[in-house]
Amino acid sequence: MEDTLSDTDRRRLVAAAFGARENAYSSPGHPPFRVGAALLTVDLEIVSGASVDCVSSGCVCAERTAIVKAVSEGIRTFRAIAIVSDVAVPISPCGLCRQVLYEFCPSHMPCLLVPGDYDTRRDQGDASGGVEVRSLSDLIPYPFDH
Repeated sequence: MEDTLSDTDRRRLVAAAFGARENAYSSPGHPPFRVGAALLTVDLEIVSGASVDCVSSGCVCAERTAIVKAVSEGIRTFRAIAIVSDVAVPISPCGLCRQVLYEFCPSHMPCLLVPGDYDTRRDQGDASGGVEVRSLSDLIPYPFDH
């Protein structure tokens, strides 16, 4: 998948995803699994979201939080998404998030899957920081069409 993001937009998007991760929530007694996501709009604005894991209602993933925030504000056109957790390998959206992203995002949209140790990798000379870039259609090859 060709990543058409500028270096500046890529850095902004990854930083916003890490920032969002700081706001993730897990109910007391639940093991924390913090996830942050940041969407880049076609107007180059960033809308971020954090995972919210409540004992009574399950988890609202960071990706869906970001989409719902954007859509509820009238934003429905996106260029890219970055997703980060605390683990040292890139994670991809769950099936439900993939389907929701497909509803609002172009299938060719770049999805930056960012490992939690991104900064360490960059400090050690890995210019990519270990980011894997996949298109949305790579992540959900057989979506429910609308």
